[in-house]
Amino acid sequence: MTSSAIIALAAALAVALSTIGPAIGQGITASKAMESIARQPEAAGNIRSSMIIAMALMEALTIYGLLIAFMLVAKV
Repeated sequence: MTSSAIIALAAALAVALSTIGPAIGQGITASKAMESIARQPEAAGNIRSSMIIAMALMEALTIYGLLIAFMLVAKV
């Protein structure tokens, strides 16, 4: 394999692996938030705002993986 092929593979793995964890976490978070809102509708505002903050932090992990992929592709 050439070095550019290895870098391309590393970039693909960086994006793939940094997407899997937050995707699973966001699914679980949304599920539990909807469950909590169904049990306590009066707390929906607090639950929703906490969920949005948590999802934004999870999405930051995915963006870090994308940033690393861009840095790897720039080395080609």
